[in-house]
Amino acid sequence: MRRSVPDRRGWSTRPKSIIGRRGFALLLCLALSGGLFVSVSPTPASADALSDAYAKQKALQQQIAKEKAQIAALAASQTTLSGKIATTKGTLSSVVADVNAVKAQIVDMTVQVAQAQASIDELSTVATQLDQELRDVQEQERAKQDELSARRAILADRIRTAYDTDRTSMLETVLSSKDFTDIISEVGYQLDFAGQDKILAEQISQDQQVLAVIHKTVADTRAQTDQLHSLAAAQKALLDQQYSELAAAKAQLVKLEAQTKALLAAQQAQYATLAANQAKLKATLAAQAKAEAQIEALIRKLVLQALQQGGIPSQYSGSLIWPMPGVITQQFGCTGFYLEPPYGSCAHFHRGIDIANAMYTPIRAAGPGKVIWSGKSPYDTAWIVVIAHSTHLVSWYAHVDNKYHPPVVHAGQYVAQGQIIAFEGMTGNTTGPHLHWAVQLDDIWVNPRLFL
Repeated sequence: MRRSVPDRRGWSTRPKSIIGRRGFALLLCLALSGGLFVSVSPTPASADALSDAYAKQKALQQQIAKEKAQIAALAASQTTLSGKIATTKGTLSSVVADVNAVKAQIVDMTVQVAQAQASIDELSTVATQLDQELRDVQEQERAKQDELSARRAILADRIRTAYDTDRTSMLETVLSSKDFTDIISEVGYQLDFAGQDKILAEQISQDQQVLAVIHKTVADTRAQTDQLHSLAAAQKALLDQQYSELAAAKAQLVKLEAQTKALLAAQQAQYATLAANQAKLKATLAAQAKAEAQIEALIRKLVLQALQQGGIPSQYSGSLIWPMPGVITQQFGCTGFYLEPPYGSCAHFHRGIDIANAMYTPIRAAGPGKVIWSGKSPYDTAWIVVIAHSTHLVSWYAHVDNKYHPPVVHAGQYVAQGQIIAFEGMTGNTTGPHLHWAVQLDDIWVNPRLFL
């Protein structure tokens, strides 16, 4: 009796008595007749490999989806930050709010830039981890491909061996057997041989499924990782630009602070001179308050006349613009500046916003309207321009120059928003060249910022 001998792959081989075409026919007859039956099911290891492949694919997809969501949030934050930087740059290059407010904006933006940098650093780290994940999956794909190729080679070799007609057929084996025990043993060997082939074929089929899932995971991960790197690079480029713009804004703020400090120092020196003589200061404030009350009454009367003539609208539906670029040296409202007269509950109240710039800087109409007054105030030495935008809204421009660049508009003239009306000067009671811009709503002094 011939004995099976394990080959180096672990599969049983028969060098002499191997089933041929007729043997397969006999084997098939025996199986169909019910005399012999072999049941083979997929091995748990292959099923686990397929589950693991799907689990790996799902985990990577979830990780990539999470990173994409973080990139979307980062992009939205970067867009908001870019808007803030643009607004601050615009403010710095035109009319500037008080230095402390701009400084607070820049501090806030510096914090946001640092947060964006941290997010991008984290994103780069995750992208690097995904690169490693991709390499691991690619290595797994290569290993599975090698395993599949090896199993295919084994199966091909066994099929070639099974159809080797030069070998002893099953019929010859049956006829040459000495007794029925040898026949059963030989047929059992052939059936075991076919069962092993079936297991191997099923393993190859499952390997192909696992390999297909792994290959898709590799393709998806490669595409998503490339996209992740691209998005991260785009956000990094934007962040670098924001760093540059923020640095420029900081440098401009330093210049602004120095300019503001110099302007305030000059004004304070003038104020100190006046404040040294308390009696003169008191008289000056009283005269200023009286002059302001008289010119307000005059302007109110002129506005009513313009209304009767039908020269101004009853309502103003637009917004105002800054009349001049420069540095704000004094805000609207209650102040500790003793040269300002009392108003309401404030011992000293500033009725508008002071904007300082180089002497003779052009001053523009904050909105369209009719010029009510243009020239020297009849009650003091200040030169002013007053524009009625409606019967309810009036804007004032005080301390304008009267010597080298007097006002270029006249009473009764209609002006467009942004049209040059006068030039910065230092007429009237002032400690330095600047524009005093004020707004009245129904004869009440209001903060001009409300209409910007």
